[in-house]
Amino acid sequence: MVVRDSISRVLGLYPAALARLGLVDRDQAADAFDLAVPVMVTGGLRVLVRIADFLMVGIALGDAAIAGLELGFQYYFIGFGLSLAISSGTISVVSRLQGAGQPDRANLAVKQSVWLGLLISIPLTVGAWLYAEPLVGLLSDDPAAVEYGATYLTLVMLSMAPRFWSMIAARALAGSADTRTPMYVRSLTLPTNVALNALLIFGVGPIPALGIAGAAIGTAVANAVAAVAFLALLVSGDYAVRLPLRGRQFDLDLITEVLRVGLPLSGMRLAQTFARFPFLFILGVLGTPALAAYAIARRVMLLALMPAWGYSTAASTLVGQHIGAGDDDLATAYGWQTLRIALVTQLLLAGVIVLAARPIALAFGTQYVGLTVSFIRLFGVAVAGFSISRTMRGGLRGAGDTRWPLYAMVVGAVFVRLPIAVLALPVGFSISLLGLGFAPGLGLGFPAVYLAIAADFYVKAAVNTGRFWSGRWRAVARASGIGTAD
Repeated sequence: MVVRDSISRVLGLYPAALARLGLVDRDQAADAFDLAVPVMVTGGLRVLVRIADFLMVGIALGDAAIAGLELGFQYYFIGFGLSLAISSGTISVVSRLQGAGQPDRANLAVKQSVWLGLLISIPLTVGAWLYAEPLVGLLSDDPAAVEYGATYLTLVMLSMAPRFWSMIAARALAGSADTRTPMYVRSLTLPTNVALNALLIFGVGPIPALGIAGAAIGTAVANAVAAVAFLALLVSGDYAVRLPLRGRQFDLDLITEVLRVGLPLSGMRLAQTFARFPFLFILGVLGTPALAAYAIARRVMLLALMPAWGYSTAASTLVGQHIGAGDDDLATAYGWQTLRIALVTQLLLAGVIVLAARPIALAFGTQYVGLTVSFIRLFGVAVAGFSISRTMRGGLRGAGDTRWPLYAMVVGAVFVRLPIAVLALPVGFSISLLGLGFAPGLGLGFPAVYLAIAADFYVKAAVNTGRFWSGRWRAVARASGIGTAD
């Protein structure tokens, strides 16, 4: 307890310093920071695990394996994205019900999310097991990359249902303003993931080197361990939210509200993921080096994006709870203050990573250091847009207004990123769509790819910020009738 209090006091110096500079309101920024830090730590550990995967796979097997890992992971991300969407419905409903003083209803909402998670995750696992190779083959004509990607996808998807539950449990706790417990769980399971991956990728003693299959198995086992830990915690009854195994199993109003909030986010995630597939196809046309460099840079820059993830969760919790308590003005103030501290934190971290881009790229053992450095620096330019978009999306999510983040994602990923990126294709390169062939490329190469990525982030930021500024999300929260004070 003494150590925890000391750490809290030290961390409290950061929002206090920003307040002295006139950048934030000290109390509101401190509340947001306190909720965001555990999520940042958890997300940072998760990203480090993925970076370790790419680093170890690259050292053991080379750039084709890095490309294959990226391709396989994109299909895994469909399930991961859907779990984020359902768990986002959970945090929205739980935070409002907690703010309205209805803890039993909040607990029942968690159970509704569990049933939804099982309904979605099991078919995804079966589909990936049966069709992994043809799915990955849609994105690349490199046989080695396809084989690596299919192997990874087949095995890692076995842990999709446990992954759904872990996300639901973590967001349910966050909705009750407890972001530390998920951090403690992940602080144990994510390092275990890295250790298992290293052991299984390279092999030690009697354990054979399994290569990319080892990376998938280590991740699957760690996901299962995390799910068991979260189940034990929420069944224990010692936390602000619980998973009641007995009693009522379904509540139509609650499951409808979780779906109302979660479905637009599911659509958003699907739009983001499926828009990434043709984008990866374009990179594949530019060559396996482009896929490998993009994969490495994206994983590295996800570290710089961790503050936005943490502050997005903080915004959801603070906006949702104050909406539930009937204080719309304070909910609005928390949304803007969370954005302020998020943006400052994000830019500081991104600057460090951009400056260290070359030594970071060298550590992955890639043959294409210059290209990887260019991608890392490009993501650094886009960091501010990502931070604004994600934090504002969190505030809207807390109020249950998730349609506009969907619109932002569709506009940014489909109508901005892809039309610009396709200009990178070689002149005369033919694409067949619905039986029609056309050649949209102008041969602009990587400059078009870089512009596409940056424009996507900033368009989404503009849409989400505009919606929060309009204040119309307040009426959406009121209209739901779930966890709102009269």
